[in-house]
Amino acid sequence: MQLVFMYGPVASGKLTIAQELGRITGCAVFHNHLIVDAVAAVLPFGSEQFVKLRERMWLDVLLEAAACRRSLVFTFAPEPTVAEGFPRRVEEGVGRAGGSTRFVQLTVPAAVQEERLTAPSRAAFGKLRSVELLRELRPKFEDSERQMPRAEVVIDTSAVAPAAAAYSIARRLNLPLLAPAHG
Repeated sequence: MQLVFMYGPVASGKLTIAQELGRITGCAVFHNHLIVDAVAAVLPFGSEQFVKLRERMWLDVLLEAAACRRSLVFTFAPEPTVAEGFPRRVEEGVGRAGGSTRFVQLTVPAAVQEERLTAPSRAAFGKLRSVELLRELRPKFEDSERQMPRAEVVIDTSAVAPAAAAYSIARRLNLPLLAPAHG
């Protein structure tokens, strides 16, 4: 079992690239907002109870997939409400189940990030869409991202189309492809 732990700032293309990577490899895609939105429907975002339940649910899904030997791609946006050490707890738990965690970092220049932020597709999961709020939170997001484990693959999503990024990730992590790459 391989867990591709894909992280990067908001609007860096995590879900788009993860979906493409899932399509070409057959890996399941576990988008972090599936849990964020479920927990936020019940508890205030960022509250102690929210943080605790969100992590428990993320870990339950990731570790159950590892136990079932189901490879998957997990999208994650480092931010200050996530408890310190979460990525390492994931890596250790997946390892205990016999799997491996492969970290992939997506980057995006601030100007491109701000352009993408208002895309209508971001509304589907209640994602951050305010440029003003992003600018206010960016230093905290950047601090959180600096605490992430070193990535095996780093991709600037402003320079590579999503399909090309997915193929690059699959190739560099030696993930089996369902279909041959084109081009």
